[in-house]
Amino acid sequence: MAKEVAGLIKLQIRGGAANPAPPVGPALGAKGVNIMEFCKQFNARTQDKPGKVLPAVITVYSDKSFDFVIKTPPAAVQILEQTKLKKGSPESNRMKVGTISWDKVRIIAEDKLQDMNCFTVDSAMRMVAGTARSMGVNVKGGDAPVTK
Repeated sequence: MAKEVAGLIKLQIRGGAANPAPPVGPALGAKGVNIMEFCKQFNARTQDKPGKVLPAVITVYSDKSFDFVIKTPPAAVQILEQTKLKKGSPESNRMKVGTISWDKVRIIAEDKLQDMNCFTVDSAMRMVAGTARSMGVNVKGGDAPVTK
């Protein structure tokens, strides 16, 4: 028989760096989850991705046990890594802070496709390009996806 789900917790944690300090500790403690057990499991599963921001969806059951799924890094974080920027533009419509090629957008889209709400790489590329534009990063060069 399946366990009864008591709640879901969504967190973004750096790979290999989960610790009981905020935001992890208070979020898990409020649901009654063993914080140290989660930190050990998360750090063990993400030791190959140190320092990368990884979203985790934690399913908490009524008996205080838990499961969690680790997703791919957010598109915005990957765009900042590809462009070697510290942060996006405070006024993305007026002040552009960098450029990214369509080839790099394709790499990000292929990586994120399993976590995105789309079925084709072209539609994922358009979503990543929209994220880049909202950060003040121009998308240039290469082949843009064909719109239908």
